[in-house]
Amino acid sequence: MTIPLDGPFYGDLAPGDELPRQPGVTIDSGMCAYYQAAIGERLPLSLDRRLSAAVTDDGRQLVSPGLVMQLSIGLSTTVSRRAIANLFYRSIRMHRAVYCGQTLDTVVTVIGCSDGTIRPERPGRGKVLVDIVTTVDGEPAVTYERCPMLPVGDNPMPGYHDELGAGDAALDLAAFTDLDACRWPLSQLGEPTAWAPGAAVEDPLYDIVDHATGLVRLTHNLAFVHRNAHHSPYPRRLVYGGHVVGLAQASLSRVVNGLATVVAWHECAHTGPAFEGDLLSFRHTLVDSLVVDDGRLMAVRVEGFAHREDEEPAPVLDWTPVVLAP
Repeated sequence: MTIPLDGPFYGDLAPGDELPRQPGVTIDSGMCAYYQAAIGERLPLSLDRRLSAAVTDDGRQLVSPGLVMQLSIGLSTTVSRRAIANLFYRSIRMHRAVYCGQTLDTVVTVIGCSDGTIRPERPGRGKVLVDIVTTVDGEPAVTYERCPMLPVGDNPMPGYHDELGAGDAALDLAAFTDLDACRWPLSQLGEPTAWAPGAAVEDPLYDIVDHATGLVRLTHNLAFVHRNAHHSPYPRRLVYGGHVVGLAQASLSRVVNGLATVVAWHECAHTGPAFEGDLLSFRHTLVDSLVVDDGRLMAVRVEGFAHREDEEPAPVLDWTPVVLAP
């Protein structure tokens, strides 16, 4: 299909459409270094090539699963350049590790559309459910669905009323035990963090949102709203939600000793807008854990808050990743 330069709008899309593909991206050490500078993550396997080789049995350095996910989302924005909002991500599964020097390709396919309610005070809009498959050297690395809301544009409302489905099913950590990473020798990453289900940990190290447009460009994110404040529903340019998730993952890497990787996102809701210069704090609550060969799968609810001058802390993120650690 052909997408207009200023689109796509909701009226340009139909179920079954495969969006034009962005160029593949080979992840090199410079890209990893820039991401580290913007996010400040403490994932041992992404920082230490010797340790990565010993644990993963691959001579290359592990790429942060955060960077892999941000690139996948960015490469999927052929559908969401005009996004008013991204309503949800779901069924995010990271099937295999990605290493420095490997190449990502992403395919985006429309699987459902639903017209929004017509109101005289606003332009028409609709929800588009897309299936996203990111491969590394031809093999599936990340799969998920996302649902942006788009303006209709100059086209008439197309009349789609597809059922776009509810959120993810109940969390089942056993569903992830078949992943290769669950057989890594994780004891090499140090002592496990003592943490009981239901216990919350506040990360005392708050972090600033900066490098926002640089991260948008690094990840090939084409959404207008993250580059131009004129397209933002707020007086300021909106920060890409994945930037907040990246900082949340960096915080989690400080809370969980020897955090090896992220294997899934069970849920992810952006509960409020974030802007460049926001000071963020994160609270982590262990939801569930499951012993695997040499470590644990853990589901952690991560809540993010923006601290702005003369305001109460504002919720910006409610995210539940599934992670692997000693």
